[in-house]
Amino acid sequence: NHIIERGDMDVKQPNILFIMSDDHAAQAISSYSGRINETPNIDRIADEGMRFDNCFCTNSICTPSRAVILTGQYSHINGVKTLRDELDGRRQNVAKLLQRAGYQTSIIGKWHLGHGGNSDPTGFDYWSVLPGQGEYHDPVFYDMGVKKQYKGYATDIITDLCLDWLDNRDREKPFFLMCHHKAPHRPWEPDEKHAHLYEDIDIPEPETLFDDYETRSDAARTAKMRIADHLTETDVKATPPEGLHGKELARWYYQRYIKDYLRCIASIDDNVGRMLDYLDDEGIADNTIVIYTSDQGFFLGEHGWYDKRFMYEESLRMPFLVRYPEVIRPGTVNKNIVINTDFAPTFLDYAGESIPEDMQGVSLRAIFEQGDLENWRKSMYYRYWMAEDEHCVAPHYGVRTERYKLICYYGPGLYSDGS
Repeated sequence: NHIIERGDMDVKQPNILFIMSDDHAAQAISSYSGRINETPNIDRIADEGMRFDNCFCTNSICTPSRAVILTGQYSHINGVKTLRDELDGRRQNVAKLLQRAGYQTSIIGKWHLGHGGNSDPTGFDYWSVLPGQGEYHDPVFYDMGVKKQYKGYATDIITDLCLDWLDNRDREKPFFLMCHHKAPHRPWEPDEKHAHLYEDIDIPEPETLFDDYETRSDAARTAKMRIADHLTETDVKATPPEGLHGKELARWYYQRYIKDYLRCIASIDDNVGRMLDYLDDEGIADNTIVIYTSDQGFFLGEHGWYDKRFMYEESLRMPFLVRYPEVIRPGTVNKNIVINTDFAPTFLDYAGESIPEDMQGVSLRAIFEQGDLENWRKSMYYRYWMAEDEHCVAPHYGVRTERYKLICYYGPGLYSDGS
């Protein structure tokens, strides 16, 4: 194992297992709220490590958030502002720097940062990624550029590929593995094992399911992501019963939507358990940083919505759970404001690699090791760039402090094709 020097002490470089789902809201993790579902394996990371209650994304949509995580830079610096932008593989990223520090690196699952040319993953010794959003069932992957189709369910397959890579790794080197799940992204297709979960119960409704937007901006009123009006029969896999109107129709749509969403999460939770069990069986859990997060938050009926994009709390907040037994006390909760630009500097710090000056985040190592810090950022910046896509969320930017939030809606913003 590689040894790095810190002062008078030699420290073994930790392995880094970064598990990220797509659109998994913190309020659908039981260690955060326990209101609508149970996630015992994801909770295990929180119980044995640290739960971050104020981790936020800087641009609440898939492609930009992923670029921020890899580069440690805001969207206006790394060039990935909308869903149509691609990450230029010639740019510096955290995987390249970890390779330089002696890590073996891999990314498996959702990429969503472009395909072919300069947009394939770079800095990874091995990569096997879904094209675009990918499929839930019998998905195609690009395995080091070679197209392969697998039989089965995407969440299981991604985990299988991760475990295969870990089994065949060089055990003399530390690893950096990005395990990126497609689920629970729309259209929320559960696997057979969980297809009937929650069938005989009603999931609790959020208090603002029937928000009338009376005290909110025009942007809230004009957005097209209301559960009652904008979910499709394809989304809910059924036709509404005749005679349902108004709130009763909205409740029917909500139950159909939220149950499939939570069924997808149940599969993720099972597979997180498989990953944690592997670390235990290999005897490497103590020297492995395990992170569970999502690329952004998601609306689970709050304000009557699904999807994300807004700088509202449910969309802005990322779940962020970290276990590192050698330094993090079990069951701790952190309230500091952290953002997704901080992830890459944190990985580099623990690898003993210098953090480039053009990375705009801050290493979270001091928080991992000391808990809440008084001398820490007191605010964060957000910007959503897109305009005129199907959800009609107005472009906006804003600042969130520990107590207040200021959002400015501007126009016209960028269209989904980047214009």
